[in-house]
Amino acid sequence: MASIQLRVNGKSVTADVDPATPLLWVLRDSLGLVGTKFGCGMALCGACTVLVDGKPIRACTTPVSGVTGQAITTIEGLAPSTEKLHPLQQAWIDHDVPQCGYCQAGQLMSASALLASNPKPTDADIDAAMAGNICRCGTYQRVRAAIHSAADTLARRKA
Repeated sequence: MASIQLRVNGKSVTADVDPATPLLWVLRDSLGLVGTKFGCGMALCGACTVLVDGKPIRACTTPVSGVTGQAITTIEGLAPSTEKLHPLQQAWIDHDVPQCGYCQAGQLMSASALLASNPKPTDADIDAAMAGNICRCGTYQRVRAAIHSAADTLARRKA
């Protein structure tokens, strides 16, 4: 066991864990941030996607020791406040994206990273960025539409 210092959702936190513990379990079990889901445990499905320094990573296979000193953002930190949704979250609602909802946190985090790096993605850009996020309900068309909608909202806010 070691005291690991992390920056999660803009706050400094400490977790007393083995440094080899996957980030997913530190977030869920030590920090109580249960929005990040366990899916396959092999970094294949995307349910555990979080952002580390703005880049999507799979928390199920990333040792917590590998992300110390970096900014970690989970689904709980995506919205600007508890009163205001992120444009992606609002677009997800507007386009009825979730069915079972299990993959949605990972989908939203991947979409957030995409829009941060590419504010006006094409369908091909979206498909490429979201390829690692599996949705068993098959809402891929709605995911794409929601991402386009959120991109439009963000562009209007910048104008």
